Amino acid sequence: MKNLILFLFVSALSWGQNATRQFVSVEKSSNGFKVVVSDGVYYFSAYSGKMVETTFIPNGQKHLVNSHAVVASVETNLLQLSQSTGVVRLTTAAGLKVNIQQKPFQISYWHHDKPVISENWGYEKADDSEKIHFNLTTDELLYGAGARALGMNRRGYRLQLYNRAHYGYEEHSELMNYTMPMVVSNKCYAIHFDNAQIGYLDLDSKKNNVLTYETIGGRKTYQVIVGDDWKDLLAEYTNLTGHQPLPPRWVFGNFASRFGYHSEEEARNVVNQFRKDSIPLDAIIFDLYWFGKEIQGTLGNLSFYTDSFPHPKEMISDFKNQGVKTVLITEPFILTTSKKWQEVSDKKLLGTNEEGAPYTYDFYFGNTGLLDLFKPETRTWFWDIYKDLHSYGARGFWGDLGEPEVHPAKLKHAVGYADEVHNIYGHEWAKLIYEGYQKDYPNERPFILMRSGSTGTQRFGIIPWSGDVNRTWGGLRPQMEITMQMGLQGIAYMHSDLGGFGGPNNDPELYVRWLQYGVFQPIFRPHGQEEVPSEAIFKDEKTKQLAKEAIELRYQMLPYNYSLAFENHVNGIPLMRPVFMEDSSAHWSDSLATEYMWGSCFLVKPITKKIEENTMPMQGVHAPSGTWYNFQTGQRLSPLKRIVTMYVSDTKRKLFKKGHESSSIDLPYYLVNGDLNSIPVMVKGGSFVPMSPIIQSTEAYSDTMVTIHYYDAPELTESQGIWYEDDGLTNEAYEKGAYKLLQMSMFQKAKKTNLSFDPNYGAKMMKHAFVFGVEIHSARIPKSISVNGKKMKFEVVDQKIKLRMTLTEEVQNIQLNW
Repeated sequence: MKNLILFLFVSALSWGQNATRQFVSVEKSSNGFKVVVSDGVYYFSAYSGKMVETTFIPNGQKHLVNSHAVVASVETNLLQLSQSTGVVRLTTAAGLKVNIQQKPFQISYWHHDKPVISENWGYEKADDSEKIHFNLTTDELLYGAGARALGMNRRGYRLQLYNRAHYGYEEHSELMNYTMPMVVSNKCYAIHFDNAQIGYLDLDSKKNNVLTYETIGGRKTYQVIVGDDWKDLLAEYTNLTGHQPLPPRWVFGNFASRFGYHSEEEARNVVNQFRKDSIPLDAIIFDLYWFGKEIQGTLGNLSFYTDSFPHPKEMISDFKNQGVKTVLITEPFILTTSKKWQEVSDKKLLGTNEEGAPYTYDFYFGNTGLLDLFKPETRTWFWDIYKDLHSYGARGFWGDLGEPEVHPAKLKHAVGYADEVHNIYGHEWAKLIYEGYQKDYPNERPFILMRSGSTGTQRFGIIPWSGDVNRTWGGLRPQMEITMQMGLQGIAYMHSDLGGFGGPNNDPELYVRWLQYGVFQPIFRPHGQEEVPSEAIFKDEKTKQLAKEAIELRYQMLPYNYSLAFENHVNGIPLMRPVFMEDSSAHWSDSLATEYMWGSCFLVKPITKKIEENTMPMQGVHAPSGTWYNFQTGQRLSPLKRIVTMYVSDTKRKLFKKGHESSSIDLPYYLVNGDLNSIPVMVKGGSFVPMSPIIQSTEAYSDTMVTIHYYDAPELTESQGIWYEDDGLTNEAYEKGAYKLLQMSMFQKAKKTNLSFDPNYGAKMMKHAFVFGVEIHSARIPKSISVNGKKMKFEVVDQKIKLRMTLTEEVQNIQLNW
């Protein structure tokens, strides 16, 4: 088989070479190695044993060294040079190799002696663009290019790299608000094109097995990143571009949000009604009416409109006393009719025309200028606005329209024209707020809700959403794909407006299904245009009760979800994961967007179409092998078997065997209840799941109320889990040592199951006790149970065994004898 793989790869190389580019020499450079060719110079360097950077500088061009995305430092001695007749090799100790064939000239990348990818023609200068071409294997699936609604496999598309909102999209959208110059392959490697300027990613649209990156200019730099598995790949990539800070705990609660609250009275009534109805709530978000009465003509005011909000400080303080944080929208557009226009114009804080005057133009909200966030003076001015709002008590900021929504190509910024910086405008905006917090509120975690960014923006704490999706079943269906795709590209908190944003469609069943899905998406934030209320408190009694149950479950999941956020912060692993990330053998899931893993424990299948009356609500769920439980009932599930014929999505290329158009597999298949009370959610055997009782605000959360649920898996020999805790507020609590971490393990042998709970404390954390309950879910009944060698009395009710434990510094062990 290895020989076959090599043959296929070499065959691809035979037509994918640049016969006109001549190798001249290779020599050591300050950061790695320099290869001179007839039309320019290549530089090769490594950030780790699994990340190598390639830069090409054509003759007559300058070396552009600044990267918006990369924060890692080059390791100068990681690449080792070796040569043989006609070939230069640059190799790392981790098995990543760059092969440079001298004649005809060819660059290829290998990992553990297996081919990864190769340049095809390589660099090419066209009339109005610059391109880099690569070879693809015929059976390769491609992810990436940012947020799109295309299906998981994006091969076959030519995708524009230009952040642009798509109002009212549904199941197909080729261009959205958050594009990224990055490709991820199902062969577990990624290519990051380290360039800010606009362009295209052609993912084999001509069906000739060629991947092309195309740009109007800028850096000809890309990093090839490999991983031993998917989690390793994401750890490498986020080491390269930065790790997401841990959000404040309240961000994992419920938000009240709509477009929008018109007055202080209206907002107070909303918060009070949530409390009256005992529906949990942690934050309220104010859209543009907080600074003006009308939608149009007011962008840029950026101060409270006191006719509608006469007592903003008191209002925000009262919300705080009710356990509710306040989040305010801001935009980078300053209308010529706004209160701030003269000030920003006089201070030269806006993008300009060729004559240096403010570039003004019309768009939906009015005649406007655009803040030049690439100017230090503008950044200082804008941050002062945020500091003032922070002094009012605002604890989160929403940056809207930050693609920017309208960005004329001839508009000039301090560092270049619009198209040269368009795709990193939102990135710089998030950076501005994040760095402002680091400077002025260093112990506080920011909440930065942004519609647009770039590669690496996760390190500034961005919480992006998927734009103005239609309020329809078609709008719901692509949301899982969008969030999973962004997670594969380092952006772990992509989420949707729960219930949908656009349109007058008032469908209670759709609303409930979207919220039930939202329990298992990174952020739980219902939001939409106001003609259909997005808040549960305004729904009919049946819908309100079902929505309340979903919101309550979200709060019960708080310790599990917060631990997922910790994993993402430390290792770059997303909260929502494709099935193949947790089971690399599950190739049937490579193009699957209808199911996903929530962390490592939960398999979720949202219901994305109306269930007809008088039909069975049972839903079929495919799952990797192993033991699975129904999360709603706690009962162990019995698998059926289904023979499934799998194709590579869209392209019909074979996925499994050469010479076959499809392949059939014997796949475990489960029937799970999907009536209106719940969506199918399954828990993997061997899982440890910490859960909270129902609370009305995250401020009421206590780690002494947690119950850890363990799900028995007779076929496993071991499994692990974690439960992470800190105060939920302090910035860099983990790095400062102000945390505690419970490591949970299961070891099983000879009819004995041992559950181990090992408490770990940061240097700044007092070693107070972990106090928690334990529920063991099992279809089998143990003969005896002991804790630290002492036999315990127990009872089994509905396949659940309940215990209570207290830990300080000692490891606790539960042994079940079967």
